[in-house]
Amino acid sequence: MAGRTEEAMAFDSTNYKMLLIGIGIVILGYILMSGGGSGDPEVFDAKEIFSARRITVAPIVCLIGYVFVIYAIMRKSRAEE
Repeated sequence: MAGRTEEAMAFDSTNYKMLLIGIGIVILGYILMSGGGSGDPEVFDAKEIFSARRITVAPIVCLIGYVFVIYAIMRKSRAEE
């Protein structure tokens, strides 16, 4: 449909920007969670694997990102209100 207007779109540009920011936050959380492995399968470094960054900070960052994505999806544009 060539004559599509802004009112026909489900989201406005702010929703898309917020959605991309939320996805970026989730990806950052997963990056923070990664790593900690060893090249040698016989070596287990509990301090590296169970660090505060991987156990506490990264899941909280992911959760914040998911909440941000849900808000971006549920947010109504100013024109609808």
